Amino acid sequence: MTASPHALELVKVAAAAADSKGGEDLVALDVSGPLPLTDAFLLITGRNERNVVAIAGEIEDKLIERGTKPLRREGRQEGRWILLDFGDIVVHVFHEEDRMYYSLERLWRDCPVIPIELPVTRSVE
Repeated sequence: MTASPHALELVKVAAAAADSKGGEDLVALDVSGPLPLTDAFLLITGRNERNVVAIAGEIEDKLIERGTKPLRREGRQEGRWILLDFGDIVVHVFHEEDRMYYSLERLWRDCPVIPIELPVTRSVE
C-alpha cells in the first residue's frame, strides 16, 4: 500500500509551510503499510520552542486554508514536540534535542521516504 495522492499533496503543503518558518531536516515517511489510520508522517525540526510553535502554527494555517482541519493536536504549550493529526498525514514538529532523543526515523526506518520538493526562493540583490 502507498500513500494516497491527497496525503502526498498535504505533505507538500505542510513541508512548504514548515520551510517558510525555518523548519529544518524535513523528512516524510510513507507509513500507510504498517499504520491503517494514516498515510504519512512529516518530521520537522525547529531551533527552539518558539520556532517549533511557529512552524506548527503555519502548517495548521496552510492546511486549514486548503480545507483540511486537524483532528487532534498535542504539545503546543510545551513547544518541544507538537503533533498535528490531519487524518491522512500526521505532522511531528520537534525541538532538535527531542527529535534526536525520540528518533522516529529509526523507529520507522522500514517505511519508504517520500521525496519533498520545496519551492525555490530567490534572494533579491
